[in-house]
Amino acid sequence: MTHSTGTLYIISAPSGAGKSSLVKALIDIEPQICVSVSHTTRAMRPGEKNGVHYHFVEREEFVKMIEHGDFLERAEVFGNLYGTSQSYLQQTLDEGHDLILEIDWQGAEQVRKLMPQARSIFILPPSQQALRDRLDNRGQDSAEIIDGRMREAVSEMSHYVDYDYLIINDDFALALDDLKAIFHASRLQQKRQQQRYGKLLAELLG
Repeated sequence: MTHSTGTLYIISAPSGAGKSSLVKALIDIEPQICVSVSHTTRAMRPGEKNGVHYHFVEREEFVKMIEHGDFLERAEVFGNLYGTSQSYLQQTLDEGHDLILEIDWQGAEQVRKLMPQARSIFILPPSQQALRDRLDNRGQDSAEIIDGRMREAVSEMSHYVDYDYLIINDDFALALDDLKAIFHASRLQQKRQQQRYGKLLAELLG
């Protein structure tokens, strides 16, 4: 059995749809899946760790990385810069790991152009009210900020049509099962199985 090249997955969702919770639950049960750690200029939130949730950098350092061509994709969201390191991404895929990119639709658009083989998944809430409730329950933002996030979310959600897969996160366990199914089915594709079981296939046909 030989090693096969990993698949790149783009996962997008409006803030509050449960994307981060679903991805965390997935990698807890699927250790061969990695999550790309993006660079960002935004401030660290309580409970976050540098190098785990994001690589937190100053704006000046981020701009230098742009000038050196370090990013596969980058975007500005709510005044903060976010970007994905190209070298880390390619190395992880070459090692045979599936890799998740948690990025917004703008970043997804950039990645699709450069890596058209990437698979993309969009996660939606079951309703606008459910989304607002989730943002309220975080207790981190004022009503004014939540109103702004809701307007942004409606705009973001219209881009679901550009994605390969769509998951509605109403029941968390069902949404997680749907997410797992996408990864499992992808690994059974003929090309990937051929890479993994080349020796066996040669013996079967010999």
